[in-house]
Amino acid sequence: MATDLGELLVPYMPTIRVPRSGDRVYKSECAFSYDSPESEGGLYVCMNTFLGFGREHVERHYRKTGQSVYMHLKRHVKEVRQMAGLAFLFGLDEAKLVIFPDHYEIPLPNIEELPALVSESVTIACDAVLNAGSAYKKQESDSWEEELQVSKHARSLRQQENGVRIPPSGWKCAKCEMRENLWLNLTDGSVLCGKWFFDGSGGNGHALEHYRETKFPLAVKLDTITPDGADIYSFDEEEAVLDPHISEHLTHFGIDMLKMQRDVHCRTLPNSRASEWEVIQESNLKLKAVYGSGYTGFKNLGNSCYLSTTMQVLFSIPEFQRAYVGNLQRIFDYSPLDPTQDFSTQMAKLGHGLLSGQYSKPPIKSELIEQVMKEEYKQQHRGISPKMFKALVSKGHPEFSSNRQQDAHEFFLHVISVVQRNSAGSENPSDVFRFIVEERVQCCQSQKVRYTQRVDYLMQLPVPMEAATNREELIAYEAKRKDAEENMRAPPEPVRARVPFTACLQAFTEPENVPDFWSSALQAKSAGVKTSRFGSFPDYMVVQLKKFTFGVDWVPKKLDVSVDVPDFLDLNRLRATGLQAGEEELPDLTPPIVIPEDTRGNTTFIFHGSPEIDESSVMQLAEMGFPLEACRKAVYYTGNMGAEMAFNWIIAHMEEPDFAEPLAIPSYMEPDLPSPSLPTASPLDNQPPEESIAILTSMGFPRHHTIQALKATNNNLERALDWIFTHPESEEESEAMSDMADTEPNDTSFSNANAHSDSTLSPDQELSSPRVRDGPGRYELFAFISHMGTSTMSGHYVCHIKKEGRWVIYNDHKVCLSERPPKNLGYIYFYRRLSSC
Repeated sequence: MATDLGELLVPYMPTIRVPRSGDRVYKSECAFSYDSPESEGGLYVCMNTFLGFGREHVERHYRKTGQSVYMHLKRHVKEVRQMAGLAFLFGLDEAKLVIFPDHYEIPLPNIEELPALVSESVTIACDAVLNAGSAYKKQESDSWEEELQVSKHARSLRQQENGVRIPPSGWKCAKCEMRENLWLNLTDGSVLCGKWFFDGSGGNGHALEHYRETKFPLAVKLDTITPDGADIYSFDEEEAVLDPHISEHLTHFGIDMLKMQRDVHCRTLPNSRASEWEVIQESNLKLKAVYGSGYTGFKNLGNSCYLSTTMQVLFSIPEFQRAYVGNLQRIFDYSPLDPTQDFSTQMAKLGHGLLSGQYSKPPIKSELIEQVMKEEYKQQHRGISPKMFKALVSKGHPEFSSNRQQDAHEFFLHVISVVQRNSAGSENPSDVFRFIVEERVQCCQSQKVRYTQRVDYLMQLPVPMEAATNREELIAYEAKRKDAEENMRAPPEPVRARVPFTACLQAFTEPENVPDFWSSALQAKSAGVKTSRFGSFPDYMVVQLKKFTFGVDWVPKKLDVSVDVPDFLDLNRLRATGLQAGEEELPDLTPPIVIPEDTRGNTTFIFHGSPEIDESSVMQLAEMGFPLEACRKAVYYTGNMGAEMAFNWIIAHMEEPDFAEPLAIPSYMEPDLPSPSLPTASPLDNQPPEESIAILTSMGFPRHHTIQALKATNNNLERALDWIFTHPESEEESEAMSDMADTEPNDTSFSNANAHSDSTLSPDQELSSPRVRDGPGRYELFAFISHMGTSTMSGHYVCHIKKEGRWVIYNDHKVCLSERPPKNLGYIYFYRRLSSC
């Protein structure tokens, strides 16, 4: 029999390969589904391409490629219960070769019985496949996330009986006043500041000095302790390590890990955020789990909740369901030879995994009873693993390809960009979010205006903390908190600011100052204000509350605020109106070139002798202590619009070197009278500094988009970065500009984080485009994503989606009916247009 099987293999020997360096072996997941070796039908791994396929998809690969030899992997899981009540899971693997189309099977232990010519080469190939590492190993190493090892000191660590007990808060370094980046030495309980660790936190290195003096090897970072573990460093081994006995070691100093607020797969949060976690996750309520189509969760890969919540919401939208799941068979049939690298295939796979119900089945009572009686474990579906999708959609992105926590808002824009790039010639479901923004800029001096249009995909609402309805309560809390911190007492019960949604909407509609505004009417810098309105209303309106600001250490900080977001939203009053009767447009001129000092002799200036200035406003400002000439300039450049507007101008310009210089308004020569000494400026003449371009391009943004952002923000790096994140780039512009940029063309469409551009649009071109949908601006809330934690770089995300008239909470793999959806604590809100409009 062995000889007969060997003869069957001989014709296929040239197609059986040994995995080489760089080959990815997908032996844990199907390329088209979430079948694995634990699935009922097991997994088939092609012995030529090393792609994995479930039972219902392996035939498709055979027909498309003609590859006939597959390794069939099947893993059985059993539970063994011991006296102590512990349960251990171990796999019993079955592996065999299967020859298609006749399904001849050769169990791997029997390969040695095959003829020597066949046995040797096949055995080498099979062993290489079975011993191959993760298909995502390269990407994981690229993300700088190393696999931690157990410290050699963990088991033998001797802790001193010195009576040290660590309080729950108020920590500071024993040798200095540092209150951040603090480490607890697990031998003697000393709390000291760090300096050396990879997270870049500041400190004076006293923890390291203490080790050099005492040789006590292990320390734990105090603000990372959760029920799941903590960040532990070994001074002796000079690396981050694991400590299997960390719970016992912390208990020695009075720290109960189980009582620490949990941050699922993410970073720890301060105690003041505990209530936020409980409320958003509804952890104090007994929630009913739901199963079936549309109720499938995600396995958390470690800081992947920003991805899972975003994709849950997107696939609750019919247009995304139709584009990918509705076209599933066509997408699969026409997928490339390597479907793991095809975005449409992986989107269809993800959508089907979430919507089919195949991976969300409730346990059956009879099965549970049988398992208990036989002491066996039958694996229940606990969500799908988005590992293959994440590897593809984040490919080449410096942040999303890492294992660090990310901003769900930025990931949403990134996914929209990738969907656009891969929707050429087919339905683009992201069009449901696309809308036109009309921006009106007015010169405060001349009162002339300019209207421009751009494309956007979400509405960013500011959160005016000064509008909080409980300001007095907040002031009292802050005083108590500072007093408790100074006296090392327990902090007071936290107070959350309550800001009305109407105040957020009002702040959005109010004019904002335009920094460094150059008026083409005055041909000089002046004060300008900008207002934004909707040129069109999309089918789905995404509203982001701007809860995050940057701290002095450039780490995003989150506002602890409650906003009464409504179930129904009417934005019709924010409809753009365009140029109004009586308004005069600003001349279409570009700012003049700044002429070097040694070439200015031929430039002609005409100075105004006595500009009109409201002296009463000047005196009001001067009484505040500002220089008189600065006050005169502020009043003049704001068009005599009052002391408040002039005060804002002063705040925006007080750092300029000529702030207190006398007012002098130059009038340049008429633009229709060209002069050799004053050439007409072109867009290329105002090239941003190469250093600024290099900083932004090093973050993964395209050169052309970086230049555009810097030009739009007067070369201000911080504002340029914000501009990139909030200005989506159109597919056509991206392709055109990438051809012009002096960089090499990019073969992959996933290398850019936020390739979005807000370029000015022609109404004739864009408003009539089928990609811009329009209709009434009345909406109903159907989903929202909530964030828990102190910044976008840490914490955890969950989402709530309204399905079949009831709210459902998606918290990683757990999907339950929501009892009290915390709409007031959300971060990103999703509205659909009311059909009755």
